[in-house]
Amino acid sequence: MSEEKYNGYDTTIVYDYKEYPDVKSGRCDNCDNAQFKSSVKDFIFIRECRQCGMKKSI
Repeated sequence: MSEEKYNGYDTTIVYDYKEYPDVKSGRCDNCDNAQFKSSVKDFIFIRECRQCGMKKSI
């Protein structure tokens, strides 16, 4: 299984929004997609890109 690499972000870890704010507001830093899935776990809001799977805790 080959994993696609876009801008070199590791899609297996969750990035913190405070440390890695959006380069373009409302767009994925990795693939520039604007569609996200969101979930909440342990009072932490997680935003996941629908295209590449990059995750950020907001």
